[in-house]
Order: sequence, then structure tokens, then C-alpha cells
Amino acid sequence: MSDKLFNVIGGAQNYAWGKHGASSAVAQFAHNNDPSFPIDESKPYAELWMGTHPSVPTYKAVVSTTETGVVTKTKGETLRSIITAKPEENLGSKVIAKFGAKDEIPFLFKVLSIEKVLSIQAHPDKSLGAQLRKADPAHYPDANHKPEMAIAVTDFEAFCGFKPLKQIDHLLQTIPEFRELIGEQIVKEFHDEVQPEKKDDENNKKLLQKVFGKLMRTPEDQIASYAEKLVARTKSQPELFGDVLADLIQRLNVQFPNDIGLFCGCLMLNHCNLKKGEAIFLQARDPHAYISGDIMECMAASDNVIRAGFTPKFKDVEVLVNCLTYSYNDVEQQKLQAAKFSRGSGAANFALYDPPIDEFSVLQISFDGVSELLVMKAQL
Repeated sequence: MSDKLFNVIGGAQNYAWGKHGASSAVAQFAHNNDPSFPIDESKPYAELWMGTHPSVPTYKAVVSTTETGVVTKTKGETLRSIITAKPEENLGSKVIAKFGAKDEIPFLFKVLSIEKVLSIQAHPDKSLGAQLRKADPAHYPDANHKPEMAIAVTDFEAFCGFKPLKQIDHLLQTIPEFRELIGEQIVKEFHDEVQPEKKDDENNKKLLQKVFGKLMRTPEDQIASYAEKLVARTKSQPELFGDVLADLIQRLNVQFPNDIGLFCGCLMLNHCNLKKGEAIFLQARDPHAYISGDIMECMAASDNVIRAGFTPKFKDVEVLVNCLTYSYNDVEQQKLQAAKFSRGSGAANFALYDPPIDEFSVLQISFDGVSELLVMKAQL
């Protein structure tokens, strides 16, 4: 950019699902970046946005020092306006040619601090994003896709992608409420025809879509009745679920009582745990949800969401059921391994998180005993 490197001030968001006060990494990072940012222990701090998406602007920081030596920061121009003023100089012709925009960088970087489960959701690919934006701009604010990557800052818990088919079949056979909700015909068809050993099989995906579609199209009052019985069974017969799944259903039911997410999330999606520094990559049209913990998140510059559960917001059921990849890989295959960064030098450790998309990679630079820094770069 024209000023080479400069400090920025991102936008902190106070959503109800965020961690409260100084326990939130969002609040800590926002305050460390801008000491004038106050931390209110009674408020939840959920997201810190850094990028050019117009929903939450990022500003160039104007840094000054008082006579007593105190460094202060104030908001200057928005990052978007700086780029727009000299797009060729600030973005470069290759980025403009590849992504077609002269007013924004192709990725959005966030810090998330999660105390309460986020909605189960998926994001459209570029083709579907354009269609949804045209047909329903009130619910889909842009025409872009939104593949995303999460890197754990603390221990982190999430749903990511459908469970392996053998696990879903076992739960359909074992959990009466799940079986009754889906119905004997579909349960039998799934059990008789699914071939778990076949990877990325179209017939397997169609069978999985039948189960998921039946669940998502069930009226809310019926879902609530089955969910109440499901939670009761985790207490009366926890051995049917295993300790981890029984506890997960009970925990999330406290947050969203008798919600469809207890079925489409807890029973159908992979339950993923990450340690600090581990990462997952979620391609467009993969169902997922963040449950708890702090992460660095990087994504294509979009705010499009197609929701499934654990939310009072709009659920676009038919779009959701028809758009998903219906991938059913093991949870470990969702994780993204960091690679060595050969160009790194000096007294630091470098790790490159490089997902199979063009918009971004994330470079982690670790200084032993001092600090850690995540740096974004566009892939060209």
C-alpha cells in the first residue's frame, strides 16, 4: 500500500453469544490494539472484524504521543476508502484482475470469542451467492462465496461437516426419537442402501440428503416434542449416546431448549475439538457451527449465511437442503495441517495455513516467550 505498513483499528461486535468482559479474546485484542477501547465486564464481546467489508469498517490508526510519553490511537480513514483512492497502487493489478473489485481486499479477518453456540449454518458458493443476492437481498447482503478457516487461540469446540455414514446409521438405529422423527421408511432405506466404505459416493449423498431434508422440513412443534424426549433419554439412558454426546446435548439444550440443532447438529454433524494452533477449513456449502472457545477466523469477503439450527433467525430450509455438499468425512479430515514456510528467517517460528482457495492463506509467526502474530496474505 502507499503507506507500506500501518496500524489499523478493527470493529468489535457485542453479540449475545460472545464471552463477557476481559475473558474474551476479542475484548483483550481490541483493547491492546486501541487502549482507549473500554472493556465492560457486563458486556459480551463476540467478534473483532479487520477488513474492508462495509458492514463493520476497519480504520487506519492515527498514532500520536503526548508530552508525557503516552501513545494514543484515533480512527482515521477507513481501510476501504484508502484502497478505493488508489486501487492499482494499494491492491495491485493482479488482485484486481483476479477478484474484480477495486474497493476491497478479497478476505475478511476476524477474532471470535464464543461462550454460547453459534447457529448451525452453511455459506453459498459463488454461483449460489449471486442467485441468492438477486432473489433475496434482505437476507443475503452480497453475491460472494464464503469459504472460511478457523485457527484455535484457546481450546475450541465446533461442529464441522456430516458424521461418517456408519455413525449416523448407528444413531438412527439406536436413538428412538431420532428414528421416529425421520420415519421408518427413510431409516430403513438409509440402513439398507448406504455404503459407508465408499467415499464421495453420489448415492450415499442422496440418502444422507433424504435424512437431513426430512429432519429440516419437520414442523417446529414436532421437533420440540421429540427434542424434549431426546434430552430426557440422555439422562435416563446415557449409555445409548456415550458420555461426550449425552453431555453435549444437555449443554446445548440449556442454551437453546428443544431446538432442532440437537438433531441436525449433535446427531448428524462431526463434533470437533481443537487445541491452540490447530485449524479447520470449511469450504462453501459445508454445514458447521462454533460451540465454544476463541479463534482467529479468515474467510472470503462475504456475510452470507444459510442457517439450520440454534438460532431464532431466518432459516432458508429449501435452499439449505438443496445446496449442501453432503460430504461425510471423518472429523480429522476436516483439520488443516500447518506447513513450514521456507521464506521465514530470524529468531521466530513460521507456520503456513494454506487452504485450497485463492482468497487467502494465513501465516503464523511465533516468537518464543514473547508473542504470536497471524498475518494474512492474498494468494495469487
